[in-house]
Amino acid sequence: MNTESNAAVKLERSSQTMHRTAAKIPGSKLAYTRLRNAAIVGLFAVALLIPKIIHLRRNEGPWFAFRIALAIVGASFVLLPLALWDSYLLAVVGLAMFVSAILLPSARPDATADEKARELGALVVVNGGEYQPGNAPAAHAMLYVGVENIWALDEHFQPLLVIPVRELTVARAEFAVGVWYLRLKWAEHAAELSYRGIFAEHLAQVAETTVQGVMRPALPVIPQRRAASA
Repeated sequence: MNTESNAAVKLERSSQTMHRTAAKIPGSKLAYTRLRNAAIVGLFAVALLIPKIIHLRRNEGPWFAFRIALAIVGASFVLLPLALWDSYLLAVVGLAMFVSAILLPSARPDATADEKARELGALVVVNGGEYQPGNAPAAHAMLYVGVENIWALDEHFQPLLVIPVRELTVARAEFAVGVWYLRLKWAEHAAELSYRGIFAEHLAQVAETTVQGVMRPALPVIPQRRAASA
């Protein structure tokens, strides 16, 4: 009797274990499906938000507020699942958000080339090659050509040259010692912009044509006639 009762108890326990396992399998599959769908939606949302986030980074105040909000949401994802339900995956996502908020770089309010051109009133922006101001190291320059002035700015939009168009007398591309130069003269000043590489000639000539397009033609010199003696 004891043997039969023990066997019946074991059979009943094994049956209950099988029922529990069968009940857990659909639940785990459903959770996996929901997680996969949530991940797909999340990736799609991130892809849509990337351009806005890049634009947001140019404004220091909103960018700082975004980092704070990301850190708060990430911290809540870490704490709430552990306190209310067993969802360690959401806690990991929250931890990643919190760490990302800390590691995100600071705001970069640098303007784009188009924005700088509008600010300066430049009509055309062309490659200015390299310019070496004095004994300083050579810096890559972009020429912002306007009606009144021509600016040579470095990569950080800092001015290297500011040339009044009305004083510009020479803008000529020349080749010397394996390097193309754009030579500019105005008033009592002169500057050389150097171009190297396969497209050096093309870039120098484009810059020459662009600058010459805004130069004002020199006034013709009319020789004075001596009055005839009576």
